[in-house]
Amino acid sequence: MFAESRFENLVEINFDLNPEKSALFASRDVEQIVRLLEVDMDADILAGKTLLFLDEIQSAPEVIPLLRYFYEKMPELHVIAAGSLLEFVLTEHTFSMPVGRIEYLFLGPMSFSEFLAANGKEKLRGFLADYQLGDPLPQSIHETLLGLLKVYCIVGGMPAAVKAYAQSGDLRLVSREQSSILQTYRDDFSKYGNRIDTRLLGTVFTAIPRLVGQKIKYVNIDRNARAKPLADCIDMLEMARVIYGVVHSAGNGIPLGAETNSKDRKPLFLDVGLLCSALGLKATDLHQAESLILVNSGAVAEQFAGQHLLYSGESYADPELYYWNREQRSSSSEVDYLLAHGAQVVPVEIKAGKVGSLKSLHIFAAEKGIARAVRLNTDIPSRCMVSSAVASKQSEPFELISLPLYLIGETNRMLG
Repeated sequence: MFAESRFENLVEINFDLNPEKSALFASRDVEQIVRLLEVDMDADILAGKTLLFLDEIQSAPEVIPLLRYFYEKMPELHVIAAGSLLEFVLTEHTFSMPVGRIEYLFLGPMSFSEFLAANGKEKLRGFLADYQLGDPLPQSIHETLLGLLKVYCIVGGMPAAVKAYAQSGDLRLVSREQSSILQTYRDDFSKYGNRIDTRLLGTVFTAIPRLVGQKIKYVNIDRNARAKPLADCIDMLEMARVIYGVVHSAGNGIPLGAETNSKDRKPLFLDVGLLCSALGLKATDLHQAESLILVNSGAVAEQFAGQHLLYSGESYADPELYYWNREQRSSSSEVDYLLAHGAQVVPVEIKAGKVGSLKSLHIFAAEKGIARAVRLNTDIPSRCMVSSAVASKQSEPFELISLPLYLIGETNRMLG
């Protein structure tokens, strides 16, 4: 669709389906490569008019370093390379990466806003994109968006699942797609047999969905397995971007990654719809729940928020997300997520409407002296100034911005 709207023609090579085509790239002479491609594909490749799409490039890793010559010798030719598990390819091969010659883009699941667009809800999508704090938000629109939010949490953001729902509205077809995706991942583990215990990898993959929102403790995954093999399995799933480890940050300032403890992390799964499927949650479980925050001890809401915040930055930046906790016998506390907005650290808490006490948020505010904080819930949007008194320490007043979960995609704009 992109090529159709911007170029005269598309030349696509899928190295997974046609691995023999990597031989066309044996030369470092870009003009010769293009001539061979034109003959092989029976198509013209014209700089500025053709989009050359190299799909599943991880199956032809020898082509990756050649991308630099396209940039250097034929910069006006547009080339896109796409692939999964590229981190494995880059760590296992000895070629030098074409530094400064490739622009990287990171793709996550479809967002709630994209889900609305896929289902023809452009008016609602536009409403969210234009909404300003203080604007009226009628209860009927609020309830409609909360209902769609629950549907999104069931369907998730995997394109095949979204397409199944958009075309049929049948959640059973969505469930079938999700089961197929999960099973495909499990079947794919066999390719790692030469470097890791695939049985244990499957155990970790199955355990992660029920550990979302909790600090990773190996005993909760497999009490009989040793720590090192479990850690290796977790690292491998992170490299494959099937899971993401949200790391503890001290939260004293920007960048948040400057003061982290990599041993203190909690997992996110790939997608909230896959999470619900893996946990065996049915559509009725979410539809009948009084609040998404309460489903599966808050794991569904935390996954939904986490995957949106993780990919809320620029698409060229490697996604990262942090949280804060303090483990003390008498006053342990945890802030669900930390955001960097300009030079400010912004804590984000996920709470059930007006019921949540925000105790951890107040502790963080008193210790760090923050200027603003975000609460995500299922209530209507609001903003107010609050102050915290913790252990006789009074914080400066800070702005608390409360947003319904369906507005999470507008968080950075609201902070601005």
